[in-house]
Amino acid sequence: MEIIQYLLVLFVLFALSRAYLRFKERKIKIKEFIFWLLVWVFAIITVLVPSTAGNLSKILGIGRPADLIIYLAIILLFYLIFRAYVFIDSVEEKITKIVREVAIQRKKKK
Repeated sequence: MEIIQYLLVLFVLFALSRAYLRFKERKIKIKEFIFWLLVWVFAIITVLVPSTAGNLSKILGIGRPADLIIYLAIILLFYLIFRAYVFIDSVEEKITKIVREVAIQRKKKK
């Protein structure tokens, strides 16, 4: 095993431990934890058995395994950006509702 593989395995285990701690602290839901668990398990399998990415890229018709990993990373980033956008939009709606209620209550007091 190469040094980079050791480093990547350590990083993946660290990231997986962070996801587990967030789940244990109830900061993420079970679905989110399972999502991250799958992401990191796929990552560790790819690091330990590099031929996995090669075989999967051949099945999908992608030339190089590195391209497959980049495509998957971009798709994952788009998904996470979308989730963040939905979350921020929801928070903005809640803030607007609270501000309206506070303004109405202040108006009633005067």
